[in-house]
Amino acid sequence: MKVLERLNDMELGQRMLKWVREKAARAADRLGRPAVLMEVCGTHTTAISRSGLRGLLKGLVELRSGPGCPVCVTAAGDIETMIGLSRLPGVTVATFGDMLRVPGRDSSLERERAAGARIKIVYSPADAVELARDNPGTEVVFLGVGFETTAPLVALSMKQARDTGLKNFTVYSVHKIMPPALRSLLDRGDINVDGLILPGHVCAVTGSKAFKFIGENYGIPAAVTGFTLVDIIDSVNALLDKILLKDSETSNNYRWVVKQEGNVEARRVLEECFYTGAAAWRGLGIIADSGLLIREELSAYDARIKFGLEVSVSAEPAGCRCGELLRGSILPTDCGLFGRKCTPALPVGPCMVSSEGACAAYYRYERREVAK
Repeated sequence: MKVLERLNDMELGQRMLKWVREKAARAADRLGRPAVLMEVCGTHTTAISRSGLRGLLKGLVELRSGPGCPVCVTAAGDIETMIGLSRLPGVTVATFGDMLRVPGRDSSLERERAAGARIKIVYSPADAVELARDNPGTEVVFLGVGFETTAPLVALSMKQARDTGLKNFTVYSVHKIMPPALRSLLDRGDINVDGLILPGHVCAVTGSKAFKFIGENYGIPAAVTGFTLVDIIDSVNALLDKILLKDSETSNNYRWVVKQEGNVEARRVLEECFYTGAAAWRGLGIIADSGLLIREELSAYDARIKFGLEVSVSAEPAGCRCGELLRGSILPTDCGLFGRKCTPALPVGPCMVSSEGACAAYYRYERREVAK
């Protein structure tokens, strides 16, 4: 009933869930096990946990989280570099709030701020540009973390800084793009995924055609969807249909937002300001052409160049299994630290920190359910 209470139309919700459960039973019978669907978006993970949908489909559909939380997939070496930036004299680090508490090897941005480092939480890249304009005596470095959804705004911020002659603003870009990560994940074969739930906001930029390769190359169906519970149930329903029909096509279940070609203007801005190169992902390692690196024409706004940054490889926190979680190999509750040594108050890994992290979602919404 917790799920149904969140649906605007109770009657529609009851019918949808009945259809899904019936199809899931048939799919499980055909597969010889529950269908495994991976949501490739932290917002979807949170919505699924908050609604109780995972428990409602227990035994029929297994919902696994993938590498869809941008904070969580930021590599440990990049976290150390960010902490190092905050220690440089004359530097102010501007960041989204989720990055503040991500643990590094022996510190975090939150601890550095408590020790006197100049670290400001901003709500958009434009805020960071304004911060630099208002403080000409300091170097403002914006931490560019995110996927195709946030990167266009960061690109525009660099163009704005260039066009206004701003000299004290740079970006440390660890932006990533989703298709190469999914290729890497599916190539690994760590988990038998029967279908993927794709993030509507990413696809609104890339276009649904950017993910056609999933069905064409791997024979796995995928569904682009939005973020309401009805959207998610609809995508599960669509994927179960495809499993039963042995149809591996990627479908667009978010057509009122996502077009096949995506947002042409946003993609143009990305191509103008970034080029793709190798990037380190927590849990997935180095993935070719998965990072957005700042073009030479905007090198004056690239923190890597301005501060001569060299990013080193850093080990994961002892006992932390965030990497396996981001690959869909385990559930949060499979980690021995979950809810014991790793909590939102004292996180060991980033998946317990971010509002889109699977561990944080499980801890907040599903911990009692799992304990039963």
